[in-house]
Amino acid sequence: MSQNSIPKKITGRVIGLDAHPDSFTASTVTGATPAEAVVDKCVTKVPLDHLDSWAKRHTLPSDTILLEASGNSFHLARRLLALGRKVIVLESHHLSKMKDAHANNDKISATRIAKAFLCGTCKEVWIPDAKTQDRRDTFHAYDKSRNDCTRSVNRLRCYLSDHGVRLPELSFTKQSLQHLRETLTKAKAWNVSEKLVIDNMFLSLECARKLRANGEQLMALEVCKDPKLLSLTRLCGVRHIVAYAIGAFVGPISRFKSAKSLVKYVGLHPSFDDSGKTDWRGGIGGHGHRLLRSLLIEAAHSVMRSKSNPLGKWARKLEKRKGNPLIAVAALARRLLVAIWYMLSGLWDAVSEIDKPMAAKLSKMMKKAGALLGEDPKKERKEIEQKLQHGRTYVLKEPAKMTPRKKAPATSPPLVEDQQKTTQRQDSPDMGAGLLAEYGIA
Repeated sequence: MSQNSIPKKITGRVIGLDAHPDSFTASTVTGATPAEAVVDKCVTKVPLDHLDSWAKRHTLPSDTILLEASGNSFHLARRLLALGRKVIVLESHHLSKMKDAHANNDKISATRIAKAFLCGTCKEVWIPDAKTQDRRDTFHAYDKSRNDCTRSVNRLRCYLSDHGVRLPELSFTKQSLQHLRETLTKAKAWNVSEKLVIDNMFLSLECARKLRANGEQLMALEVCKDPKLLSLTRLCGVRHIVAYAIGAFVGPISRFKSAKSLVKYVGLHPSFDDSGKTDWRGGIGGHGHRLLRSLLIEAAHSVMRSKSNPLGKWARKLEKRKGNPLIAVAALARRLLVAIWYMLSGLWDAVSEIDKPMAAKLSKMMKKAGALLGEDPKKERKEIEQKLQHGRTYVLKEPAKMTPRKKAPATSPPLVEDQQKTTQRQDSPDMGAGLLAEYGIA
């Protein structure tokens, strides 16, 4: 959901659409500014089944139809786009601040959406295509099942602890669950009600574990079939789950003009406050995409545990220099994301060839995909390896070599601001040469 600025020049009418699960309200507003805005026409509580017919009869291709980002906004936007209408989805955060607490109905909400657009301060939300939306739905279902597994284990652990039984370390394999059932049967003489509660907890855990396994299977299959996502697994720490999440939430890399914009979208850039006498520098905050950020942080931890990877060595040196492992992990996650942007943009030929770590990663992916991958595992593996070597869908270009800039003779010492700008340029995420050198690529 990349956010772009709204164009100030308006052509045609502006129509605010307040959508609900079963109906919508449309408010047609004329005027170039919020002060000049006048409600020309308003229809209320129209069934969603009549959206297409309403758009064909009462809207023009020059009109701008506006939606607030909500549960079904992307679905409705794709329906209207298929009819040839211009649709913009607005960020809900700014719209909620414009809400009047003393008076609100569907007509007021639809008009508010249109006037917020005319203000030019609302941000646009990228409308994902059907394939990207399916990937997002799949990942959200997987993430929910993963959280359900953790909750089910915690519930079981707390219940057994209340009855004087300590639960051992538990994995999500079928064998471990069977072994745990046998252990609990021998641990204590449970009455009928206690057995019923424990059985229900095991049922919820097994169901969540099954849903989690199905999600991982679908994601592994998708990564194996998509050469672009498959190429991301060359990076150390980037498994099929991370690669799939990149494809689901980032979408086309052309949405991000630079690596810096992608870093900002995920929320891996540091926070700061430099206003007046205040000069504060902090770490990464709660902004950005939470799921992608947590996955990249997890990947960074995995890279730091690697003794041979150049980025892992760099992060451990940074940890010693800063004295804080959180700073090193965040910086490493940011570098991984920058590397992903370069790879998807076609500015990086390859990170590494297929070596033993990559072979092990392929084996795990194929094991996760299981029967969905095909009947001949050897043939499928050969095809996947060919995709990694020759089947990239992005354009390959030679990385630009950084040449030192000739310094002009200075008559006076540089200002402090100029020194700060020079430091910022050296640490910029768009400097691909440094990353290439760290990975040992000529």
